[in-house]
Amino acid sequence: MVEGAKQGIVVAGGQGEGNGLTQLSYPKGVVVDQLHTVYVADRGNDRIMRWPKGATQGSVIIGGNGRGEQSNQLNQPFGLSFDRHGNLYVVDCGNHRVQICNMNSNAQDLFRIDLDTI
Repeated sequence: MVEGAKQGIVVAGGQGEGNGLTQLSYPKGVVVDQLHTVYVADRGNDRIMRWPKGATQGSVIIGGNGRGEQSNQLNQPFGLSFDRHGNLYVVDCGNHRVQICNMNSNAQDLFRIDLDTI
């Protein structure tokens, strides 16, 4: 919300449920970085979406390759968080793991924690 605003402002999605770049399906987590870029765990589409401030559509940064357990796939992502180095952590609920994405590189699966083995 913008301070003083009388109603909410859509910053991601808002075009009905679906898998288009302007749509989300059961979003379950959101985090905003220092540049006001919005990141959404799009659970129903098994992907992480990024919306830079003022963007009219998002981009898929992790997943979006169908539900699965490969490093380029997610299974019902549920939450997101950044660490102090700018790495994005993704709770990949259906795969019982946490993936880390270094936002300063193109690498998607630099580190993976399989929660079944802990």
